[in-house]
Order: sequence, then C-alpha cells, then structure tokens
Amino acid sequence: MKTGIDPSILRNPRILAFIMAGGKGERLYPLTHERAKPAVPFGGKYRLIDFALSNFVNSGILSIYVLVQYMAQSLIEHLRISWRLTGLTRDQFITVVPPQMRLGPSWYRGTADAVRQNLNLVRDHAPDAVAVFGADHVYRMDIRQMLRRHLETGADITVSAVRVPLRSATSLGVIEADASGRITGFMEKPKHPKHAPGHPTQAYGSMGNYIFRPEILLEALEDSSWQDPELDFGHQVIPKIFPRVKAHAYDFSENVLPGLRPGEEKAYWRDVGSLASYYQSNLDLLGPSPKLDLDNERWRIHSGRYDGPPAKVLGGHLENSIIGEGCLIDGATVKNSILGRGIKIERGAVVEDALIMDFCHIGAKVRLRKAVIDRFNDIPPNSEIGQDPAADAARYLVDPSGLVAIPRGRLRNLL
Repeated sequence: MKTGIDPSILRNPRILAFIMAGGKGERLYPLTHERAKPAVPFGGKYRLIDFALSNFVNSGILSIYVLVQYMAQSLIEHLRISWRLTGLTRDQFITVVPPQMRLGPSWYRGTADAVRQNLNLVRDHAPDAVAVFGADHVYRMDIRQMLRRHLETGADITVSAVRVPLRSATSLGVIEADASGRITGFMEKPKHPKHAPGHPTQAYGSMGNYIFRPEILLEALEDSSWQDPELDFGHQVIPKIFPRVKAHAYDFSENVLPGLRPGEEKAYWRDVGSLASYYQSNLDLLGPSPKLDLDNERWRIHSGRYDGPPAKVLGGHLENSIIGEGCLIDGATVKNSILGRGIKIERGAVVEDALIMDFCHIGAKVRLRKAVIDRFNDIPPNSEIGQDPAADAARYLVDPSGLVAIPRGRLRNLL
C-alpha cells in the first residue's frame, strides 16, 4: 500500500501516549467518593487504569504520560507502587502529569484541554504518532494493530470504534464512515444513529481512543478560534476538524488478540460508567467460559504486587467465585462473587452475587446479596444486606437496578 510514509517509520515508529485519567466518574458514586474513576478496583486485584496501561505495555509502547486531576492521590499511589516502569533508555517511562497551568490558572477542562496544556511534551518528544486513550474502560487491545492501520492509510486521525446495536448507540459518540473507513460524520449521543458500513443493525461507537499525526494534533489544539475553554475531543475537536483532515475509523472487531479463548466475547469493551454496568462487567469474569477471561498468558493485565499470605479456606462452600490473595474464609458460603485481597468472612455468613473489595471484614451469619462493598468495611455479625430493599435504602445507596453500594470504610487508613 502506497502511503508516502518513510518505510522506517512503519518498521519502528516513535509513539508518545497520553492516558486521560482525570475523570470524576460521578455515576459510579460512592466508589468514586474518595478516588478518581480510573483508580476504582476491578476484578479482585486490578484498578480500571490497569487495562489501558497493560494494553500499551503489552503493545510495546512505553513512553506514557498519565494525566490526572480529580481525587488523584489513590491513583498516584497505585501507579507509584504498581507501575514503576524504568528502562534502558529515556523513552521508557510512565509519568504522572497533574495540571501544570502552563496556559493560565485553570485545571484540565476536558480531554482535549488536558492535552493542550501539555503540548510541550509532544514537541519535546518529537514522535511519529501521538496516542490519546481513556483510562476507565474494560477491554484488551493490541494497539500496534490500530497504529499500523493509522500509518498505512496515511491518516491524520484514527479513532477506534466498537460496533454496538443501534438502540445502544444513543448513549455514545457515534462515528459515521464510508466503506473504506473514512470518517464522514461524528455525533455525540445522536437520537437516530446511522449504521456502520456493511452492518445495518449496528453503529460505530467511539471508544474514546485516538491516534494523531503530531502536526495535526498541534494545529488543532493551538487553534485560537476555540471559544469554549472546556475542550473535549469527542464533543468539540473531532466533530470540527474531521471534514478537513484525513480521519479514519478503526473497527475494534478487527483487532486480533493473542491468546483469546473459545467462548470469550470477541472485541470485548465495556464503558463501566454506571454501577450496574460496572457490576455486570465484573461478573463477566466468572463462569467456566467467561465473556472476559483474564487468564491469558499472552496478554496479561498487570497490576500491583500483594505482599500478604495466600488465600485460606477453613471450611464452607465456594461456588463460581474469584477469591483474592490473603482472604480467610471460615465456614462461610460464597457464590457468584468476587472477593478482593485480605478479606475475612466469618462462620455462617452467606455471600451471593457480590463484589467485595480489599480488607473488608464480614461478620458471622451475615447475609449479603447483590451488593458492591468498597474497601475497609466492617459488616457486623447478623447483618442483612440485599435482602430487604426498604431497609437497604434507609442505610445505603441502592441503584435503580437494585444493587446495594456501600462506600469505603475505615478499618485501616490506607489508600
């Protein structure tokens, strides 16, 4: 394919990555009461940001800036402890970048403004392409394949797209494209989304992941005609500039993930923006053939090391559950649940369809069902949660789906 690109760039492109990790995640409250959305725990041992970081590291892209803002301390500590990337060259790094206020006394005001405030990093690095990805979605992706498509087509901008049913596309940014993948339209949450080429019942939903030719990124964000200081890629930048640049959609279903197992959902991607979607995505890890199987030696999701003991079961009944390191289960029943690390469940307790995060204590004879319990909670003996909707609503947050959510407790003063 003729692209006019130096063949050496195709062989060994120089890539700079920005991971947007400043989101509040208000719809995930109370899990985001004291942390940014990318720092929310997931799957018993991970944080949401671990998926984006793992995708870059597994893809061999090792020059990464993480742009943080809201309630960032928990996220910063996680990155400090779990992602200490140092290499043999100065181009191997994961660096946290809070708002620098280089353009005035303001915080990051949208995804594009966050990058705009750090364009000096682009100029200093002099990359062949700039990747701008979100930090709070659950998916696995070989970014090299998207990058290769971007370079081979000679695109100025490439936007990753996931095919979703038309009825679901009204809550996403929707990409319109022709048969070649050239973007012909871009709308945020349209009432009547257009279908993807060749797929009359599906639309292209934007995954919020972009690869830019550096010159185009610099030109777009240095444009003095922007009137709204709250500048966002999906809401303002891409819709304005795609008609005058070469913008392509990258169909995520074409991404071939090494080690994918039969039965897994191909092109699994979830925007875990609500408690219900977050809860269901966690449960997608369970079962003999999970929709998302993280036991993949060829594409690991990396996370922090735990220095505590292995899990211990003194008795009880365990069924279709993930049990984290350091857990102690003493004569309890645990079904269809995910337990984080260092959790103690006392005799006679029954835990069903629940997500319990690190270092919680579940007392004797507790009955717990369809609940999300944040870290460091102490649930007293004989408590009932998820059994009586009226009683739950008087004490806790109850999601419209019926899910009970309990905010972070105070067992230990740890991040």
